[in-house]
Amino acid sequence: MSGRLTDGIKTLYGVGPAKVAAYERLGISTLGDLLYHFPRAYENRGDVHLLSEAPENCRTAVVLTVGTEPKSTRIRGRMSLLKFRAFDESGICEITFYNQEYLKSRFVLGSTFRFWGKVQKKGKKYVMTAPESEPYTEDTPLPDLLPVYRLSQGLTPKLVSGNVAAVLAQTALLEDPLPDEIRIENRLATLGFALNNIHNPTDYVSLARAKRRLIFDEFFIFALGLSLTKKSAKQTGAPICDKGNISRLTATLPYELTGAQKRVIAEIRADMAHDVPMSRIVVGDVGCGKTVCAAAAMLIAVQSGRQAALMAPTELLARQHYDDLAPIFKGLGIRAALLIGATTAASKRKIREALTTENPADRLDVVIGTQALLSDGVEFAAPGLIVTDEQHRFGVRQRATLQEKNAHAHMLVMSATPIPRSLALALWGDLALSRIDEMPAGRQRVDTFVVDEGYRARLHAFIRKTCAEGGQVYVVCPAVEERDAEIDELMLSEIGEYAPLEKTLPPMKAAVTHAEDLRAALPDLSIAVVHGAMKSREKEAVMQAFAAGEVQVLVSTTVIEVGVNVPNASLMIVENAERFGLSQLHQLRGRVGRGKRKSYCVLVSDALTTPESTAASRLATMKTTYDGFEIAEKDLALRGPGDFLSGATGDAIRQSGGVKFRLAALCDDTGLLTAAFTEAKKLAEKDPELTNYPTLRQTVDTMFTLDSDTIS
Repeated sequence: MSGRLTDGIKTLYGVGPAKVAAYERLGISTLGDLLYHFPRAYENRGDVHLLSEAPENCRTAVVLTVGTEPKSTRIRGRMSLLKFRAFDESGICEITFYNQEYLKSRFVLGSTFRFWGKVQKKGKKYVMTAPESEPYTEDTPLPDLLPVYRLSQGLTPKLVSGNVAAVLAQTALLEDPLPDEIRIENRLATLGFALNNIHNPTDYVSLARAKRRLIFDEFFIFALGLSLTKKSAKQTGAPICDKGNISRLTATLPYELTGAQKRVIAEIRADMAHDVPMSRIVVGDVGCGKTVCAAAAMLIAVQSGRQAALMAPTELLARQHYDDLAPIFKGLGIRAALLIGATTAASKRKIREALTTENPADRLDVVIGTQALLSDGVEFAAPGLIVTDEQHRFGVRQRATLQEKNAHAHMLVMSATPIPRSLALALWGDLALSRIDEMPAGRQRVDTFVVDEGYRARLHAFIRKTCAEGGQVYVVCPAVEERDAEIDELMLSEIGEYAPLEKTLPPMKAAVTHAEDLRAALPDLSIAVVHGAMKSREKEAVMQAFAAGEVQVLVSTTVIEVGVNVPNASLMIVENAERFGLSQLHQLRGRVGRGKRKSYCVLVSDALTTPESTAASRLATMKTTYDGFEIAEKDLALRGPGDFLSGATGDAIRQSGGVKFRLAALCDDTGLLTAAFTEAKKLAEKDPELTNYPTLRQTVDTMFTLDSDTIS
């Protein structure tokens, strides 16, 4: 079966070139990709309501008996309407279908169906428009949970479900890479059971068991990959960079370094003074001064006769780093250049030549850029230090690629996520950890408020006042578009170990729709929207306009969580704040308060039913706690490790190492992560090459996309 999973999606019956292209837009090119294209949610059709009890504006299930013969009529030329009435003990519902006359023979008078759709009340009767339907008999129960998949243009739910079923039919031949002793010790389901029940769960408990096994797999494979890559991390041959005098750098700064910054720089200096390549991550709040620590490391490398590179995740951030650091470096006699996708071909050629020249007098000392630094032709004559500003949390493959291009160079990674030490040591097991747990002097505290929807008019007035005074505003929403926000199904993240959580969260606000609402309410303001579904160039153009002050209000998803520095922004409004983890809210709050203006963060939530509610308790923490690491510890206790892996919607993270966390981002069980990492460490110590586990070794190699000589 393992070979079959690598077959192209085109091998499925009925999947031609157009469907292949549609699947590829979802990142699905093989049968294995489709098998691991997990549902985003489940239609909870087992929760059947009477018509009189059906919730408003939410899709729900009702069991109705057809009470009248369906009749079709023609309207507006080719359009047709099919109508009939159906009933239960509480009322009568008029059901309408558009352009589906073929359904006339389906709804036989007296037959019973389970309908799924929105029930609306009009006068004394109820109406449903184009609901989905299934024949209902008490002798043959229908499944309670139906999977809902992410789609792209050209794909239908029926097609994807059918294609998934075709692949699932082969899972009996699938070899389970997880050793039986580990599976049994940790009370995990078999892989076949997990895959079948994540797609077509028989009940809530089976779905929770499937989710638990697949989350364990993701953590376990990732941990194994880290264990294998660490074997090559301790090799010697790194350049000894012991010219650690940074006084010239600190003399140029308009402020005194914090004690935490001094401590971290000392840790970096000690690492770089040895011939074992440094592999260190610096974590801390937005604005805590990580970049200065990186600048000190780069200065140490250059003073020791070596070169340094800094890679940022976007062109906008690369430009910001260059604009901040290049003037400082110039004053120190250090030559720096910017290398991004937009750099002209002629400039790229000059930079490549200046990086590789053997003459130190003509050599480029520092290059700052994006993944353009990974492109062919970018080499270094005297590699010394690589710094990555880590947008993707783990960056295994990117770091490996950079290290391959800069043999034995020291590596420094920056992350703007304060994270509990125990979790950091697990997730970043291949990196030494430095924490900046002190903010620079003079950094103002951002006053934080929690309000409900009843404050909407006052929020609009607050936005207008902020902009009138010359400030700028962030408004963050958890969803991109309305169709993403109108998820009334049971979300996969809501599936607990034994039963689903009670659904009490309000509907999600969508960035695109909310931006239109704000434009209507505040027509005199310049309002723009940015979200992860936009192309990189489009996102960067909007962010650049906001940074330049051309946009007053930026409506966004969490793509701005790791973003450009806009000191003029002084108000952060987070819609549906209950949908975000505490650490994520803290990171969003850190986007403001970076300049001289008094700054505020307003968390909007209608989930504050009582002061004792979980949402109220969590959001109250944000009002009184400002230390990122303290918040991270509370977040880990409340939500588990998943919040540190993704955004509020639980979207899959594509790690640069090749590992795709499809479900681990939904994990609320710290013990599961700990168990996976513990088992991986034990197995790697027992069988460092996984010689006795060829299927597992193949899985690790595939997931990490690392050649055997890289991880051996």
